[in-house]
Parts: sequence; structure tokens; C-alpha cells
Amino acid sequence: MTSLEGILQSIDWKSNCKIALSHNDAEEMIRELNTRIAVWSKQLEIVDFGNPALSFVREMQASAQMSGALVGLCLYKASAAASRSLVESCLYYSYFRTHPEELATLANNEKFYISKQEIIEYHKLHTVGFVAAQGQFGLVSELQLWYSQVSAVVHGQVPGTWGGYQSLSDIGFVDTVQDQAMATLLTAGRLANDLLLCTVSGKFWASFAPDAKQFLLKGMAGSKRQALGLDAK
Repeated sequence: MTSLEGILQSIDWKSNCKIALSHNDAEEMIRELNTRIAVWSKQLEIVDFGNPALSFVREMQASAQMSGALVGLCLYKASAAASRSLVESCLYYSYFRTHPEELATLANNEKFYISKQEIIEYHKLHTVGFVAAQGQFGLVSELQLWYSQVSAVVHGQVPGTWGGYQSLSDIGFVDTVQDQAMATLLTAGRLANDLLLCTVSGKFWASFAPDAKQFLLKGMAGSKRQALGLDAK
């Protein structure tokens, strides 16, 4: 019987990484996504200093990095799970940053759970301007669809479609699956960005550094900036 160590050593990880990250500018797109997440993370660490919910921001950043790394290794299904974790961490921060008692319960009571839908409904009812802001992006509907599709992959409800290989020793680049994994990751990054714009920018945006504001607003239409009340200075 071949050992797991032997199988893993037989995989040409270096070649997988080179091919995957050069495919359709994957490395550059992953870099841009992680830079955006890093800018958000840095600004939130500064303006929300001391908030224990920042642990979710750190998890969001780690998940973004991990998903990109897993794409590079051609571990596509695992990348989908990390992409989902990116979005979930962002959702949790958006809620728990103002719910310290419930965050403490989450940490100490394994039976406590709050769903994605409960968080969305909370923002609809209690976050000033959320309904109008999310409408600028179509955020809620896209988030629901994306989350459902990715969860189906993560939970094995569409077996085989994200594999591309039948055994560990065959792990390697598969262009169609790579494109799905990259699309999933890039959408995760965009959803996290839009969610933060719709939930925390109203409170913190004025305190963000000007260069961070300019970076986060790059590529956004002026009409959308105006509708969201986001200045670049």
C-alpha cells in the first residue's frame, strides 16, 4: 500500500502552482482581491480598535489568503470552502461588532448559532441605509444565490463537478474547474467588499485614511458613490 506521504510527494505541486496562477491572470486577480481585503482589515483594526469582533475580520483576511493559495495548488473544492468562510466571517463581523453579549455567548455556548439570513434581516431592520445601499449592488439577492451554490459544492451536493481527478495522485490543473474556483473566490471578495460598504461604512468611513478611501472606491461609478455617501477624502 502506498503511503499518504509518498502520494503527496509524487504530486508536482510546483508545476500545478505555476500553471494555475498563470491561467487567465489568476495570480494578479488574487493579489488585487487580497489587497482590497487587507485595506479593509487595516482600517477596521484602527477605527474599531479593541472590539473583540475584529477576530472575524482577521479570519476574513486569512480565508481570502487561503482560498487563493488553494487555487494555486489546484485544490479547488477546498478553495470553495475557504471562499465561503471569507463571506461568513464578513457577515459575522458586521453583526457581532455591535452585539458583544451575543459574541460572548457564541464563544462560550456551542449551542448558540445565528444564521446568515438572521444577520441580513437584522441589517434590513436596524442598519441605517442598508436597504437602499444594498440595492445599489443587488447585494442580498446575489449573496443568497452565491451562498447556495457554494454550499452545494462544500457539502458534496454536486459530487464530482469540482474535482477533475479521481485520486490524490492525479491532483493537477483543470481549466474548467479552475475558472469556477476563481469566479467563486472573486465573487466572495466582491460580496465582502459590498457588504462592508453597506453595513459599516456609515459609521466608520469618515475615519478611514484618504488613501484607503481612494483605493476602496477605485472603479466605482460616481453616481453610486454619491448614492452611498462615500467621499474620497
